[in-house]
Amino acid sequence: MRLYLVRHPKPLVAADTCYGCTDLTVSAEEHARVLASLTPNLPEQTSLFCSPLQRCAVLADSLAEALDCAPAIHDARLAEMYFGDWEMRAWSDIPRIEIDAWANDIAQFRPGGGENVLQMAQRVSAFHDDLLRCGQDRAIVICHAGTMRLLLACQRGLPLAEMARYAARTPHKIAYGELMILDC
Repeated sequence: MRLYLVRHPKPLVAADTCYGCTDLTVSAEEHARVLASLTPNLPEQTSLFCSPLQRCAVLADSLAEALDCAPAIHDARLAEMYFGDWEMRAWSDIPRIEIDAWANDIAQFRPGGGENVLQMAQRVSAFHDDLLRCGQDRAIVICHAGTMRLLLACQRGLPLAEMARYAARTPHKIAYGELMILDC
C-alpha cells in the first residue's frame, strides 16, 4: 500500500506554543496555498483519512472535492497528542523540570497530565494496522507531525514502546502542508 501522508496547514497560533490536540483554525490564505500545492501531487479517486481536528479536516474535505474522492473519513486515532495542562502554553513557560522529566521517560511520561507517547503510538498503530488490512493499494492521510512520525515508525516493525521512543527521538522537520510518500 502507498500512503500519502500530509501534514496540516499552519494553524493560527502564536509561535512557541504547545498546542497538541487543541482544535485550531487555519487562515483562508494558508489553506488555499496548501491545497494548491498538494492537489497536483495527490492521486484522484483515492480513500482519504484525516484527524478530526479542523486544521486537518477542512483540508481533507477540500481535497476530497478537488480530487473527486469520497468524503474524508475523520478518525480520532490520527489526532495529535494531548498535552494536558501544557496545551496552549508557551513552551518557555513550561517548567524546565517537567520538560526534563518528559525527556527522561519519553514513552511513559504524561506531559501536563495528558497523553503519553506510548498511548498515542497505540492508537496510531491501530489505525495503521486497520488501514493495511483493508486491502487498498493507496490512501491519503491528512494528520499532524507527531502522527506522521509514528506512522513512519510503524514501518520499522518495532514493539510499541520502542516505536514510541523511536518516533519521539528521531528528528523530523516536517513542514506545514508537507507531503511524504510511504510504501507499506
